[in-house]
Amino acid sequence: MLRKSFILLWSLSIMAIITAGGARAQNADPENTLYLDLPDGRVTIQLLPDIAPKHVERVKQLVREHFYDGLKFHRVIEGFMAQTGDPTGTGSGGSKYPDLKAEFSKYEYKRGTVGAARTSDPDSANSQFYICFTDDGCTSLNGQYTVWGQVTDGMDHVDKIAKGEPPSDPDKIIKATIAADEKKSDSKPDDKAANDAAPAKAAK
Repeated sequence: MLRKSFILLWSLSIMAIITAGGARAQNADPENTLYLDLPDGRVTIQLLPDIAPKHVERVKQLVREHFYDGLKFHRVIEGFMAQTGDPTGTGSGGSKYPDLKAEFSKYEYKRGTVGAARTSDPDSANSQFYICFTDDGCTSLNGQYTVWGQVTDGMDHVDKIAKGEPPSDPDKIIKATIAADEKKSDSKPDDKAANDAAPAKAAK
């Protein structure tokens, strides 16, 4: 009897975890969800406009301009972070837009936290960003580098990004997409299908 009760409780706990995970996925805001398609698979990032509105606005702008598509992870340090977002692949480049003012917060860096890369000038973030590998590898950045996102799925793909400064054969972002845009694209009818469904014109 005791064994059956234990199994029942264990089953209910697993179901609760699965249900909670599904609810989080369903409740995610598509306008503030970023997909990074990497060589090993898709990474899902929850954008954080509440703590870094200007940085999130910039990221979404660049994603919609396809700025990040094809860019290399040019600086990847085991146990620390993977950095990308530089069109030159050197770590010194950025977008055509002005640098952003820092939006430091009390959000603590952990595994999967996404932050804005910058120079020694706090207000020099532009397009580059990094993803932290571990819970404690980026703690020295707390309160000093703007956090604008958190990975919610696909960190196992981030773990497999080629390491190095720079890597000898760097991995790239295949495609970056805002979830809301992907949904619009999916819901747009195929041209051929739309033509097939359209009423035929009466013959003259």
